[in-house]
Amino acid sequence: MWYLLKSYLKFLMRSGNQHGIHSPFVYNLVTRCFYDKHNYGEYAILDAYRKRLYEDNSLIEVSDFGAGSRVFKTNRRRLNRIAKVAGISKKRQWLLFRLSRYLGATDVLELGTSLGLGTIALALSNPKAKVISVEGCGQTAKKAQIFLDEFAIENVSIKVERFEDLFGKIPDRPFDLIYLDGNHSGEATLRYFEQLKGKLHNDSVVILDDIYINSGMTAAWNSIRKDKKVRVSIDTFYWGLAFFRKEQKKQHFIIRL
Repeated sequence: MWYLLKSYLKFLMRSGNQHGIHSPFVYNLVTRCFYDKHNYGEYAILDAYRKRLYEDNSLIEVSDFGAGSRVFKTNRRRLNRIAKVAGISKKRQWLLFRLSRYLGATDVLELGTSLGLGTIALALSNPKAKVISVEGCGQTAKKAQIFLDEFAIENVSIKVERFEDLFGKIPDRPFDLIYLDGNHSGEATLRYFEQLKGKLHNDSVVILDDIYINSGMTAAWNSIRKDKKVRVSIDTFYWGLAFFRKEQKKQHFIIRL
């Protein structure tokens, strides 16, 4: 917790908003997407989905293949607690929806389905989107599928796999958007990024969740943003975004949301 607080104070001192951004691509992204105040109709569906999860008090046995939970002391967990404690926040869920919508992402990969809060945001962002979402825990994936079915979400394919076992099985085509939200180990995140670089194109984006949750994740993010293939990187504190636009000079931005 101390590391997170110290990192956030540093972030506040270094971050800015749209003012002073000289990249048209990043300026438009910030003003038209990050700071977009439009009340999209899909927000009501996202809120209803969240409410549905918060009402479910059932217990499941979770198989945790990631860095482990800082909150849960046992693998037997209530669904509503998982949704409230480990699920993506409402603010970030709405932003994920806007990002995918703004970028026109149709081929999407999510590593870490959990209960589908991020998954449904990606699915609703574009009616043409095809979302592959990967979850290591079979019980969690089963529940996510039940909830997505309740909301008639048909453009999501949930794969129950350990991430390491997935890469040879995903389609041999590039993804427009990859959302990494499953294993908050810096070493594992770097390994996934290296394996996924061949699944990207010029306009792809990779979103890394919780880049300041521990020093390992921060180190992984710093390594990724310095990768020669990454042309534009954006640090929003909670997320790190990596873009691969060859036509742009290499730049790094720290943006408050």
